[in-house]
Amino acid sequence: MPNEQSLLNALSTVKYPGFSRDIVSFGLVRSATLNSGTANVQLAITTSDPLVPANLKKNVEEALAEVEGVSGIEVEIAVTKPKSAPPVQPGAAQPQTTSLISGVKKIIAVASGKGGVGKSTFSVNLACAFDYVLNEALGSSAVGIMDCDVYGPSIPLMMGVRGRPTIDGESLVPLENLGIKIMSMGLLVDNDTPVIWRGPMVNKTIQQFAQNVKWGDLDILVVDLPPGTGDAQLSVAQNIPLDGAVIVTTPQEAAVSVTTRGAKMFDKVNIPILGVAENMSYFLNPANGEKEYIFGSGGGERAAEQLKTSLLGKIPLDGAIRQGGDMGIPIVKSSPTSVSSKSFYEIARKILEKLA
Repeated sequence: MPNEQSLLNALSTVKYPGFSRDIVSFGLVRSATLNSGTANVQLAITTSDPLVPANLKKNVEEALAEVEGVSGIEVEIAVTKPKSAPPVQPGAAQPQTTSLISGVKKIIAVASGKGGVGKSTFSVNLACAFDYVLNEALGSSAVGIMDCDVYGPSIPLMMGVRGRPTIDGESLVPLENLGIKIMSMGLLVDNDTPVIWRGPMVNKTIQQFAQNVKWGDLDILVVDLPPGTGDAQLSVAQNIPLDGAVIVTTPQEAAVSVTTRGAKMFDKVNIPILGVAENMSYFLNPANGEKEYIFGSGGGERAAEQLKTSLLGKIPLDGAIRQGGDMGIPIVKSSPTSVSSKSFYEIARKILEKLA
């Protein structure tokens, strides 16, 4: 006999139109119940495309019809139009983007199950590397970074931004520095004010970052996740249409084991892992130019193998990277020809190739 879990299993095969993510992992299924053989499903979606609800209803009905023991199907879809979507004039062409966030073409998450691996430092330099590589290839670039580390936001410090975002209608306008647009909880609270929130408030904040920030047209948005697999990470996976995730680790086994375990969360929510980046990989001795593996070696390769993905690159243990973060000028911007910056460019190029 069918049960509610069998209904959810069937619904997890239904992809949101235009995406590889399914409607269950997207958080679009509000309820799925069974009453005397009749499956009752309620969905809640945000779209301005009138074809999406009809396509979803058809696909849901087809998926549920395959469940043995289901004799009837009722599907209700609540549709909300995106608040930040600009009006389209009659006869005008609709912008072609693959993201549910208006104007944003690609969105990637930078994640690690382990704290202390330099993930936020990696995120800001990766965003700056995207800016460099896109400008080099296309002559223009539009990059943003969304800081979803609600409890310990460090992106504003590392990007050298201060002040409050302005409001345009119902949307927050990101601050901008070094050619990168930035939104962070750190811009909304005082520096000495701790964020002591339970899960629902974290979820609400991330929903607002996804729906009520006026990013404008972006080539790519980097989402910096906090370490672990808690409320914030799940909220991002459910509310933001990620095109993929980059996993950051350091070489030692303690980091690799925790990082790979946490990264497997992305498989469960159908978000592709684009690759692994090994941070603090080696120290380049200035006296003789030799690499010294202070934290061991091979961790990035092991993590990539366990996650069945590729190693994107290795970032050296460089004091200038730390200094750039403290001063608010990432090394990719302050020293663009350094060995460390070139490592970030290599990783950015590989990610863009995979996204393409």
